[in-house]
Amino acid sequence: MLEVKQLTIAVEGKEILHDINLHIGTGETHILFGPNGSGKTTLLMAIMGFPKYQVVKGNIIFKGKDVTRLPLDERASLGIGMSFQRPPVIHGVKTCDMVGVSLRNREDRATVDRLAKRANMVELLERDINYGFSGGEIKRSELMQLLAQKPELTLLDEPESGVDLVNVALIGKLINDLLEKDYRIRTRKCMGLIITHTGYILDYVNARTGYVMLDGRIICEGDPHEILVTIKEKGYEECAECVK
Repeated sequence: MLEVKQLTIAVEGKEILHDINLHIGTGETHILFGPNGSGKTTLLMAIMGFPKYQVVKGNIIFKGKDVTRLPLDERASLGIGMSFQRPPVIHGVKTCDMVGVSLRNREDRATVDRLAKRANMVELLERDINYGFSGGEIKRSELMQLLAQKPELTLLDEPESGVDLVNVALIGKLINDLLEKDYRIRTRKCMGLIITHTGYILDYVNARTGYVMLDGRIICEGDPHEILVTIKEKGYEECAECVK
């Protein structure tokens, strides 16, 4: 479903990512660990197609199609969706309207209300997007929009960041719904790549494969829970020593 080959990304002429390789199969969820500033968000932005993130070399293949040079909107139409760590406030656009656009049917208010109920966002539907929202409300709003979009590839940038324990449980449930975790893996149509700094999201969402990114390179791949234990006990410094 998703294959990233030898991907090197530059921002404003400076290389941030170097020779990134990963493969995510249909129905799989993968986790990307790394300290702040290691390049994790840059990878998601590049896969999503934001123009600031320039491909120096390499390819991004999605559902057998090379999307490396496709604009962001075409990638979204193909089935790629993203939840941002710090999405902006958008004045003049109501949250309910954004969910309607994600549904591709602004008039389907019944479905908008149903999704809002699942995400505990009913009272916030008439507010401007993210205006005055708490950290947990912002994350739930992002996931509500993704549930409306129904992407086949979901990119999640630190979904547990800035969220209290009560909201983390609900966010974990919404992510599991989005990634069709209640279905057998062979029958799932969705897959996910989740960035995490703390690893807390693994308490709520199972993942098949974990990666560690340091200094713009993926230096380790394996069982995400084993990787997390190592990071908790010895820090990312142990990952760097392991590579040496």
